Amino acid sequence: AQAGPPAQSVDSLIAKYIQASGGLQRIQAIQTLRRTGKYTGGGGFEAVVVQENKRPNSVRNEFQIQGMVGINAYDGKDGWKIEPWQGKRDPESLGEEEMHGILDDADFDGPLVNYQAKGNRVEYQGVEQIEGSDAYKLKVTLKNGTVQYTYLDADSFLAIKEETKRTIRGSETEFESTLGDYKEVGGLLLPHSIQSGAKGRPEKQNIVVEKVELNPKLDDARFKMPEAPKAAATAPAAAPAPKAKPPQD
Repeated sequence: AQAGPPAQSVDSLIAKYIQASGGLQRIQAIQTLRRTGKYTGGGGFEAVVVQENKRPNSVRNEFQIQGMVGINAYDGKDGWKIEPWQGKRDPESLGEEEMHGILDDADFDGPLVNYQAKGNRVEYQGVEQIEGSDAYKLKVTLKNGTVQYTYLDADSFLAIKEETKRTIRGSETEFESTLGDYKEVGGLLLPHSIQSGAKGRPEKQNIVVEKVELNPKLDDARFKMPEAPKAAATAPAAAPAPKAKPPQD
């Protein structure tokens, strides 16, 4: 029987993953990132997606379809969304389960880089086969309690699959993403194909990244929840009441 790849320590694996991705120096030189791509869902449904990230943990996801733009965003403190297809034009806060998803997107370097400083726990769980390739399996417990599994290709040390377990409305749901078509952008290797969906279900969503911009100018205001427009005042503001005069003797 052919021996599989040798067992690895968590820290040596993560070091190889960081090196394969472009090295810590290059990774940390990126302060902002914009990825633009095409989303394909069930039944040939298509949209343009734009994800913008800014250190340390701001993110804005835009979803453009039929002239409408939906937004999910997080500014490091508050999460919000605008869903025009629901007939809603005003921003509203994200619900609990949506917050879990956006926090995953908000971690600029992903959960493995500087994992200890972030309060994440990582455990090595051996080698598994992913679509015929050996992959190292890492169990990542995020500070917020979400459990993720990251599979690193045994040859390239790049992440080829991620699984996330979340408790939504009291029941545990598992999501999985397959990462592929890695291309070099400014010395970094980034996946340009992401297929995701609920684990064990055939329907998957595909994102093909068509453009990556490193260090675009992104103002903090892009990530902050805009104020809902105030209702237009119909009557002019009342003049202040005159001060009462002291009675004349």
